Amino acid sequence: MFKHCVLLSLRSQDEMPAIEEAMAVLAGLVDQVDGMIDFAWGPNRDFEAKSQAYQCGFVTTFTDREAHLAYERHPDHVRAGGMLVAACQGGYEGIFVCDLEVG
Repeated sequence: MFKHCVLLSLRSQDEMPAIEEAMAVLAGLVDQVDGMIDFAWGPNRDFEAKSQAYQCGFVTTFTDREAHLAYERHPDHVRAGGMLVAACQGGYEGIFVCDLEVG
């Protein structure tokens, strides 16, 4: 099992409607992608002052890498990913991804 963790560095707060739409699309994949267990997103509170460049992010859990690959290929993920790239500072470079193997 692993956690797919994504942090987003937005171009401006004006991007929040696009972020909210993309998050709704990604959350909908829980019911569509076998092995995608959960999805949660929200603002980055940065209590340790180590990630101030990232205003929000999401975490999703997958049973295995195959489930993650199915998520990556899903057309709704591709569409939402494009929305996130468009909303982030530097496009793709404004997105930090970390995949943690857990359990």
